[in-house]
Amino acid sequence: MSDIKVSVILPMYNVEKFIGQCLDSIVNQTLKEIEIICVNDGSPDNSAAIAKEYAEKYSNITVIDQENAGAGAARNNGLKHAKGEYLSFLDSDDFFEPDMLEVAYNKAKEDKADMVVFNSNQYFEDDDTYKNINWTLRYKKIPPYMPFKHRQMTDNVFKVFVGWAWDKLFSREFVEKHNLLFQEQRTSNDMLFVFSATVLAERITVVPKDKILVHQRRNNKESLSNTREQSWQCFYNALTALKERLVNENIFKELEQDYINYALHFSLWNLNTLAEPTYTTLKDKLTKEWFEELGIKGKPSTYFYDKKEYGQYEELMGN
Repeated sequence: MSDIKVSVILPMYNVEKFIGQCLDSIVNQTLKEIEIICVNDGSPDNSAAIAKEYAEKYSNITVIDQENAGAGAARNNGLKHAKGEYLSFLDSDDFFEPDMLEVAYNKAKEDKADMVVFNSNQYFEDDDTYKNINWTLRYKKIPPYMPFKHRQMTDNVFKVFVGWAWDKLFSREFVEKHNLLFQEQRTSNDMLFVFSATVLAERITVVPKDKILVHQRRNNKESLSNTREQSWQCFYNALTALKERLVNENIFKELEQDYINYALHFSLWNLNTLAEPTYTTLKDKLTKEWFEELGIKGKPSTYFYDKKEYGQYEELMGN
């Protein structure tokens, strides 16, 4: 296919229960000029075999095998092979509305966007229910016109969108121009990519809020978001890499207060969602080293946007 509008990059690891539904929702997209790049991240189950069955049936599916290196490495591997005008990085245990790519692509073309963001909800298979997640795209914090850039947002630029990639579409030309890559670590591997894109994009657009395009599965006990005790330090690596990128782009001073507020928010979220003994391990690391290294320690209370978060920080520090 010479005119590929969207390259869909799909890392796979231990998703044999879900990959069929995921691929069905992609191959049946109303936008037909797409390629689907499945990257088998050394999965020990039948994920790759199932994807290869689909590849035999659908000519626009490619399956790439790699040794287990994590979703970030798998996305980067897929990125090397992508030929589409736009890029979609999906999770292989989620599923998608049939017009997701068409709606997002048309919005991208309409606004000549570097980056498109769209709405999602959560799916709970246990009782076959859906839950709205309004905090993933804060419509009230973006301007009433499209497209825009981060300077037109009216909130912390790192909290208007969530730092995951699957509810967004990115211009491949934009990604390649800025050499955007995913961090090759177990978790929090897409935050650097997404937030770098957010602050570097000249033209961001969003799909209207009444249109939900992605269903995020929340009952997969094997998902990385449910096993973060094994990689509790990854969020810190992501935050430090983001700061380095902002410094290198000469925009850290402009975004320093937003960055430090987000660093506190993300640190506390990671801490509050961990079980013992990892909770205490991270708490000690934060209070003795990382709060200072992230620029949080020593700032007055007036520096912080969320007084509740600052209150927890003070409590943790024993103040």
